This record gives sequence, structure tokens and C-alpha cells, in this order.
Amino acid sequence: MTIVAAIALGAMWLVFESGLLDSKVSASNPSTASGPAGDQLAELTVAPEGSMTGYSREKFKHWIAQPDAGKNCNTREAVLARDGQGVKSNNACEVTSGSWTSLYTGEKVSDAKDVDIDHMVPLANAWRSGANKWDDAKRQQFANDMSLPQLVAVDSSSNRSKGDQDPSTWKPTAQGQWCVYATDWIEVKRSYELTVTDAEKKALTEMLTTCK
Repeated sequence: MTIVAAIALGAMWLVFESGLLDSKVSASNPSTASGPAGDQLAELTVAPEGSMTGYSREKFKHWIAQPDAGKNCNTREAVLARDGQGVKSNNACEVTSGSWTSLYTGEKVSDAKDVDIDHMVPLANAWRSGANKWDDAKRQQFANDMSLPQLVAVDSSSNRSKGDQDPSTWKPTAQGQWCVYATDWIEVKRSYELTVTDAEKKALTEMLTTCK
């Protein structure tokens, strides 16, 4: 074998070995999410799920008065008006008509009694990921926050199915909404400096791959 041939063969082997190494690395590491939501997810602190010791929904005072939404309006009624179509209310701010398309199922609901106002990041999940250290004022803010995608009008059935689960154990049945759901979940957790578990982060990463 000539020296030139030997050098060429050696170079081919290095290219092959490099490609093999890259494929092994790709196979051993899960895909990472890109884009703004992926960047925000990367900023979240990963930690084991905390304890429910001391938790109570009463520690997150919710459905407080929302004067900007109208006289006698509370948070629930304000979100119903914001998220619905053709919503009409009486002088007591009680919704009398309208329709809502549930983010979780795509189902259209025409009776406000069948609509739940869901906390995107459930109160109990927030407690387990850092809210147990907050004071009452911050917990009240979290439970009524309309400045973030933390409150959303959905069909009551899907809301009750979700309960206090995170994306590793519950996702919207409408897969076309996974991108929005994951993006909103991440935004809320980042804004309130809440932690995520390993499984939760993996599920969010997978859901973000549906973003176009």
C-alpha cells in the first residue's frame, strides 16, 4: 500500500468513526426543544416533586373581585367574558349567554355552567414546586393572575380529568393544542420561578416538538 493510499484510508476511517460517535450521542440524548419556549424551559430548575404537607386550596384565595371587568365581577366571570364568544352578562356580572371553545378538547360549550376556569398550573402542583414557600398575597396573585396564560375557560369534564397533574401524566386530548399548552405551562412556571420534575421537563420537551 502506498503512503497516499494509507493516508486516504485513514481519513475515511476517521470520518466513519466520527459519524458513528455522533449517532451514538444522538441516540443516548433526548431531543431538545428549540425556540423561545425551549429557551424558557431550559431556564427552569429541575427538582423532585415536593410534599403536599400543609396544602389547602383556601391558601390560594381565588375568584376575587375584578373591578376592571365590570361592577360586581370576579375572576371567574372576567375569564368567561374574555375567553368566550358573544358573551352577555346581567347587572350582577352573571353570564347569561355565550359560547366557549375548550382549549383541551376543542369542544364547544354553550352553557357557562358547563365551563370551568382552570389554573393552567394547578394550585396543588404549584404548592409542590415552590408555592409552599410563598406568602398569602403571592398565592392569591397566582390564583387570579389574568396577565399570564394561567387561567383558561375549558369544558368541566377535561378540567376534572386533569386535576392537579402535570404534563408527564396528563395532556389535552386535542393534540393540536399541545404546543400552546406546553408553551403556556412553561411561561407560568418561569414567571413564578416554580420548579419542574425530570418527567415533567421531558414531557414538555416532547410537546414543544409539535410547534410549527
